Amino acid sequence: MTRFPFRRAVTASVLLTSTIAPVLAPAPAWAQFGGIVYDPSNYAQNVLTAARSLQQINNQIQQIQQQATSLINQARNLESLPFSSLQQLQQHVQRTQQLLGEAQRISYDVQNIQQAFTGRYKGAALNGSSAEMVANANARWEDSVGAFEDALKVQAGVVGNIDGARTSMNSLVTASQSATGALQATQAGNQLLALQSQQLADMSAMVAAQGRAQALEAARQAAEEAEGRARFRRFMGN
Repeated sequence: MTRFPFRRAVTASVLLTSTIAPVLAPAPAWAQFGGIVYDPSNYAQNVLTAARSLQQINNQIQQIQQQATSLINQARNLESLPFSSLQQLQQHVQRTQQLLGEAQRISYDVQNIQQAFTGRYKGAALNGSSAEMVANANARWEDSVGAFEDALKVQAGVVGNIDGARTSMNSLVTASQSATGALQATQAGNQLLALQSQQLADMSAMVAAQGRAQALEAARQAAEEAEGRARFRRFMGN
């Protein structure tokens, strides 16, 4: 009689335990927080992926900045010099050429020089009549005087170009020092070379004018000596 109540109690206890156990068991990690799915390993992987993506974006931004800087530098290197002295230098050269072109009597021309020397400085020009000798001597004197005058004019023109050359040089040096790119620096250097070429041209013109005057004076003296000998022979013969 006593075994049946005990058996009923054990059975009731087992049933109660099996009913309450599922309710009290802890929920898995992915089912906590009110039903929100949360997986720690997946979250860590997503954070790592986001960090890598952000790093790639930063790298791309740096590459774009470097490319933009390179393009800006290229644009500066291709920028032209805002100052040009070419027109002023050309005007100086033309001015000197004009002075040389205004040479009196015997110009800078081979054919003209040959004709002048044949007619006044040698040969039959030194053995003509007295009137012809006097006329040729006067013409030679005018050649010499005109050549010295032309040389002085060229020298004055060259001296007048010095002030313009100084102004151009100052402007070019300033432009070269403030150049923003390779092209501007190169153009400034080229214009400085052009300025030197213009100055060399002025010096060449001055030397040519002075040499012309000296050569004509030397030719006049030689012709006078030759003519004097001819006069002496004529006088002694008479």
